[in-house]
Amino acid sequence: MHPNPKDSGFQRHVRACNNAELPGRRKSFLIGDQAVGWVPDRIALALEKRPEIRCLDDRVVLDEPAALPSIAHELAEQGLYRWRGEAFDVRVRSDGPVLARIDRGAIPSFGMQAVGVHVNGLVRRTGGLHMWIARRAMDKLLDPGKLDHVVAGGVPAGLGPLETLIKEAGEEAAIPPSLAATARRVSSFGYAMERPEGLRRDWLYCYDLTLPDDFLPRPVDGEVEAFELWPIERIVETVRNTDDFKFNVSLVLIDLFIRLGVIEAADPL
Repeated sequence: MHPNPKDSGFQRHVRACNNAELPGRRKSFLIGDQAVGWVPDRIALALEKRPEIRCLDDRVVLDEPAALPSIAHELAEQGLYRWRGEAFDVRVRSDGPVLARIDRGAIPSFGMQAVGVHVNGLVRRTGGLHMWIARRAMDKLLDPGKLDHVVAGGVPAGLGPLETLIKEAGEEAAIPPSLAATARRVSSFGYAMERPEGLRRDWLYCYDLTLPDDFLPRPVDGEVEAFELWPIERIVETVRNTDDFKFNVSLVLIDLFIRLGVIEAADPL
């Protein structure tokens, strides 16, 4: 897939992932006195029917955090989002205290922050740096068939980033825990993006994992169609000239390119 030639280069990926205007036409969603998200009118209208919810002019307040899972389930039954069956922690910030839990599928509808991990699976050869690339399965709910990291996933309730990385590494790519645990956190960043499923306010923890030259990742849980080992130059050109990678993967790769000195942070990208 090739981008609009008027919006070429790396910068279009940064713009695409930061296309949300906040607050826009949304109300702040609070748990007690803690602002944790942004809800559009259609969600606010559905929430105001619940006794645990107070709908004010510019905000929607939940005073009983324990009620959030059942509230979210009710919204899914009304067809307002697709239930995922996986709980995520609700926080003000990625490193803040857990205030509640909610189904993963509801997070964009509530404009809450989700936390994810992305792993650059690097192979250092005499001919240059290579990296394992995954192709997402065609039955994935989000961006089927797009290119992805060797390991990437959302941080579920009760786990931290490194624990999630180790779990996902085994489930997605058959990477042993002892090898996955050698991954090094190199950066983190967030973005606010309008998507068909709602407002994505993701915070990504990025890791570099050096893999042995003879290691072959293997699809395990069906989320990956296949893995390919690419030279870094091919990855740079693919990100620069196409939209073949999943939207947020491109951001993590741009971060990698800057750290490697392949592109300069001060360049127009």
